[in-house]
Amino acid sequence: MRNIRITRSIVPNLFTTLNMFSGFVSIIYSNEHRFYAASVMIIIATLFDALDGIMARLTKSSSEFGVELDSLSDLVSFGVAPAFLIYQIHLFQYGVLGIVISSFLMIAGGLRLARFNVQLVGFDKPYFVGLPIPSSAITIASFILVYYKNDSGLGTWAVYIIPMVIILSLLMVSRIRYETIPKFSKKGLKERPYSAAFILVSIILIAATKGQAIFYIFVLIIVIGILRYAISLFKAKENHVEIDK
Repeated sequence: MRNIRITRSIVPNLFTTLNMFSGFVSIIYSNEHRFYAASVMIIIATLFDALDGIMARLTKSSSEFGVELDSLSDLVSFGVAPAFLIYQIHLFQYGVLGIVISSFLMIAGGLRLARFNVQLVGFDKPYFVGLPIPSSAITIASFILVYYKNDSGLGTWAVYIIPMVIILSLLMVSRIRYETIPKFSKKGLKERPYSAAFILVSIILIAATKGQAIFYIFVLIIVIGILRYAISLFKAKENHVEIDK
């Protein structure tokens, strides 16, 4: 009998698998109309997603297999799960149109992950091209955690569902750059002090508001990315005009 070889990569891959499992549980909860619990499971999946990257760096076990497994897990937890959640909670009433609109989160997320995989060079990157799929999923889940009420549903806030789904889907396949989380090391924190400060303040706000601030923080992150992109386009246009002169 051959010896079973256990490698260091099993640690981050375990967290990645827990990410996928959390997404699966979220889908089950959505099917049972337990929307609050389904949203919480998506948030939990993002924690496992963050931990698998941290553990991969700590154990120095980043691999192409890990990248592919991570993408498959992300598609389940941050593409399929939020798409089904948003359909079950509101878009089901629009019939086929509701199915199509809710699927945007899954389709755009899949395209975003595929593009990321083919463009990946090395395992460390300073920014993402397009809104990361976990950020889209957290925005959806935290919106429901903040505004969904068991007795009245989303109420008047439901009007924002379709625009939010469309905007998030477009941002995932856009060319807008979003910064990665800085490394928690002296060098990483020194290179990107403002990002580190933003994360620290965000953690404090999330703790102080018992999680209610998550939605607003991610809306701010999304808006900052759009504004930064718009400013870069404006500067590029100005430089082009100056060169022409």
